[in-house]
Amino acid sequence: MSEHATGWDALMAGVRLPFPPEITIPDLHEVALEVPDPPPIADVQDAARSAVIARLAGSVTPGMTVAVGGGSRGLTERVALLRGTIAGLRELGAEPFVIPAMGSHGGATAEGQRAMLASLGMTEDALGCEIRATMETVEVARTPPLADGHTMPLYLDRHAAAADRILPVNRTKAHTCFKGPIESGCTKMAVVGMGKQPGAAQIHSCGPSQMRDRLLAGITALRGTGRLLGGVTSIESAAGQVAQVEALTADEVGGDAERRLTEVARSLIPGLPFDEIDTLIIELGGKDISGTTMDPNVTGRFWVPGLADGERPRVTNIVLLALTPVSGGNALGIGFADFIPASLAAQLDFTKTYINCFTAGPAGLRRSRMPMVLPTEEDCIKAALCMSGRGFDEPKRVVRIRSTLHLTRCWVSEALVDHLPPGARLVG
Repeated sequence: MSEHATGWDALMAGVRLPFPPEITIPDLHEVALEVPDPPPIADVQDAARSAVIARLAGSVTPGMTVAVGGGSRGLTERVALLRGTIAGLRELGAEPFVIPAMGSHGGATAEGQRAMLASLGMTEDALGCEIRATMETVEVARTPPLADGHTMPLYLDRHAAAADRILPVNRTKAHTCFKGPIESGCTKMAVVGMGKQPGAAQIHSCGPSQMRDRLLAGITALRGTGRLLGGVTSIESAAGQVAQVEALTADEVGGDAERRLTEVARSLIPGLPFDEIDTLIIELGGKDISGTTMDPNVTGRFWVPGLADGERPRVTNIVLLALTPVSGGNALGIGFADFIPASLAAQLDFTKTYINCFTAGPAGLRRSRMPMVLPTEEDCIKAALCMSGRGFDEPKRVVRIRSTLHLTRCWVSEALVDHLPPGARLVG
């Protein structure tokens, strides 16, 4: 990392940008946004344990081995959710163990995926459960013919395939590459995450409509093998609190129950409530924030062939300032940004990023491109203001957010103060 940093410092040393004197970074005003605010779950671990016992008791037999999926996404109280799931399974007489269920993340290596779980707090000590990591897969089923006439194989992590049952544990939320009745959640972890790199690649290799259809066909075929015990899912509020914990039976994963949960999740996480933004400044991006570093459901930029961008906000340019340490340099989605500082560029691991991009198929094309790299954060913001399509002396509509994960507050320039959405209020 230090060698990369030195390289970028050397490249940037001679960069001098002729910003006109009219370009100054505007003062920003803190704004509290009005978002749905359901009451949080007081004890996530107990809620998961109770849900597993209540919903899966009739499907678990004594001594049944269960591969429990642990993911790389930004789940609030992820350790508590897994601990509760594991406790519930044990009370029912099962013998659970945890597998990394994250497709090609972690550099597509078993060690990298185990390290990614650990960086998110999911260690064997924290979970009280064995973690078995491998990138080896087994084909366990095939779908009926898809729209192109071909069948699709269903892969499982070798350890998961050797277990009596699998149980994905994942947050239900909107996806970053396609739209459908079911997006991110238990179905996606079972079909994509537990299928490791080949499972992820074959779903992501096609356009958004095929992704939707392959995901639904995949979970139907996987359910037909009898390997799926069910699923455990959480739904989070915009404030980052767990608002709901549910256990799903095997029939409910990929069915009406998961579809209803997807609608609830969508309703709780609104995007940025502005029509036009000249410059959006995002302080922090990362794989634990969104699979695409910055969530396009917030920014409006999807950049997937065959999938329209969001109607709002319409953002002229984006500045990304830093990457989370948990990302390990994986910055699939860095292309959403137009400007990044050299300090962020020095964090990039191109091997991890490009492996993830290849796995993402056409969705990885524009999302993997390098933004303009400038010496400092200030340079990036000033360059964005210069290139916003507004006169140098014209007020700029600037929004700054901490990240796209939990959006209850933002900071706006004077040009947006009179255009705050209903319910929003200035702080201080």
